[in-house]
Amino acid sequence: MRIGVLTGGGDVPGLNPCIRSIALSALDRGWDVTGFRRGWQGFLEIEPGDPDSVTAHSIPLDREAVRGIDRVGGTMLHTSRTDPRTVEGGDRTAHVLRVLEKLEVDALITLGGDGTLRFSAHLSAQGFPVISIPKTMDNDVFGTDYCIGFSTAITRSVDAINALRTTAESHERIAIVELFGRRSGETALLAGFLAQVDRTVIAEVPADPDTLLSLLADDRRSRPGGYAMCVISEGARLTGEDASDEQRKLSNTQRSEAAVSRRLALMIEERSKERTIVQQLAYLMRSGDPDALDRMVGFAFGGLAIQKIEAGETGRMLALRDGNYCHVPIDTLLGGTKTVDVEKLYDVERYRPKLTHVEGMPMFLY
Repeated sequence: MRIGVLTGGGDVPGLNPCIRSIALSALDRGWDVTGFRRGWQGFLEIEPGDPDSVTAHSIPLDREAVRGIDRVGGTMLHTSRTDPRTVEGGDRTAHVLRVLEKLEVDALITLGGDGTLRFSAHLSAQGFPVISIPKTMDNDVFGTDYCIGFSTAITRSVDAINALRTTAESHERIAIVELFGRRSGETALLAGFLAQVDRTVIAEVPADPDTLLSLLADDRRSRPGGYAMCVISEGARLTGEDASDEQRKLSNTQRSEAAVSRRLALMIEERSKERTIVQQLAYLMRSGDPDALDRMVGFAFGGLAIQKIEAGETGRMLALRDGNYCHVPIDTLLGGTKTVDVEKLYDVERYRPKLTHVEGMPMFLY
């Protein structure tokens, strides 16, 4: 048995523990493991008849190759955001299947977010055995309560928000911290709650700048330190702005110039005498070593993936639901969009997370 592994989309802490767990679990069964570099892009660069291209874009994952990788963030296999169906030259699904056949890969395990896992579902529909594992610091893959990388991103964000308080207080300003989350406001919601900031603006609820400004100005004046803290999702919108989705399609570099945090700060300064500090955490949220939870979930998902392949149960996406490890059909993520339950978890009038019910809820409260 030969298992293939790849990581796609944005890197997150917890990928390397998962890769190590997959490799060791497979090796314990006497199986071979091949890691494919740079996600689906690596497949497109491989010509099975060219040994040099195979060596450049894949790596045997033996015990030595995965030794110690669980202690560091990112992905040892590197990554890309390529979808073989939409590359220049047309759909290259057939090429991916040919590479898998020629390299004698019996089953493939993919670690990724929405884009990577959509092609995984497509590949599974072609009849190839695939197990997909959700990872994204936005935690927005439909069908699972938790994705690898989310806990570490929240931990990084809370630490940075609280560290920024000293500067905000020293200058008596309103600090606006922007967090990744184009479609879902879960990172902002939870980080804002755990850091106990004054106001949190999520992607699901457009914010009225006048109302928000009034609240933040009152927050600043009411605090002895003379400052206020606001967390905002990168995908948040301000009322009165164009509601098109075009900006969400831009690269991070392109978006940073017109970021919602900057637009909000300019409105605050133009409409009042308040001064602001703007901080986009961006890639710092997904950098560095995984925390304990992401190590644990990474290890668990890796072991479970091999168990499902051993049982002949492929075409599945691994998931966490209500605090329990499980698996669902691999195309489950195509069935909806995962966003914050605004009615249950968010106060739209005060721009704050709310906890109306706790008993019986899973650990992350949704």
